[in-house]
Amino acid sequence: MNFALMMFAGSAGIGILIAIAVIVLIALIALISGIKIVPQSKAYVIERFGAYEKTWETGIHILIPLIERVAKQVSLKEQVADFDPQPVITKDNVTMQIDTVVFFQITDPKLFAYGVENPIRAIENLTATTLRNIIGEMELDHTLTSRDTINAKIRSILDEATDPWGIKINRVELKNIKPPHEIQDAMEKQMKAERERREAILRAEGEKASKILVAQGEKESKVLAAEAEKQAAILRAEAEMEARIRVAEAEAEAILKINHATAEAIRLINEAGPQEAFLLLQKLDALVKVADGNATKLIIPSDLQAIAGIVSTITETISTPNGAPTTNSTPEQE
Repeated sequence: MNFALMMFAGSAGIGILIAIAVIVLIALIALISGIKIVPQSKAYVIERFGAYEKTWETGIHILIPLIERVAKQVSLKEQVADFDPQPVITKDNVTMQIDTVVFFQITDPKLFAYGVENPIRAIENLTATTLRNIIGEMELDHTLTSRDTINAKIRSILDEATDPWGIKINRVELKNIKPPHEIQDAMEKQMKAERERREAILRAEGEKASKILVAQGEKESKVLAAEAEKQAAILRAEAEMEARIRVAEAEAEAILKINHATAEAIRLINEAGPQEAFLLLQKLDALVKVADGNATKLIIPSDLQAIAGIVSTITETISTPNGAPTTNSTPEQE
């Protein structure tokens, strides 16, 4: 009996030890599983007994088993949401498809976890309604050329609406705008006509500029030719004037020399004391030169007869040998 009790007591002790070991093992497993490491750009939302307790940032944390739990893991990186094309109607009643791309970032994990049930779906619907409101106030042409304005308006409205959700809207882009095929064809034809018009204008401006350049070239050529002719005429006139000046100077110099020679001859004649007969011969020679001219009237000096007698006497004297006179003369006359 005692042996049986001892055996029972021994088996009971072993069972207790096993139970304690199992409990300790479970406690260790629970403790190890409660150690959480939050990676970079992540945040964990912690609940205790189903209520929000705290938000874990990057690092190592210990979670109390059966009391606390990780309600949500939130990424703090900037995220991109590409939404499907949405039908919108412009102010001039043109229906087109526009798809958008939204760049957002979670700034408050608590608000993001408890603010809205499906944040991405909420942002998509809000983007579609905002886009319809903005495009509905614009005409088609204005819509196609005002992407930056539309992007800024949508971003401002979305950023204000998503603040209670802990979301920051960084950027909104209209990815593609697809008008109806009829509008696209009309726009292509309009663009083609506009390009042809610009081409015609550029061609006309080129021809105009070419003609202007040609006319300017001809004008400058004529001006240069006229300037050259003017310079040539001036040079010819200056050369002719220079020649005349040289001729006049030469004539004046010749006259001066002649006058000087005449004065010298007169001086020499006066110094030699010329006889009356020589002077009369000079007068007669001058008279002969005058008579040889083209004058229609001739004035004969009153002493022509005396000059003729003297000339006859001189002629006889020259014709007589040794200069002796041919008339009879007495010794007293000699």
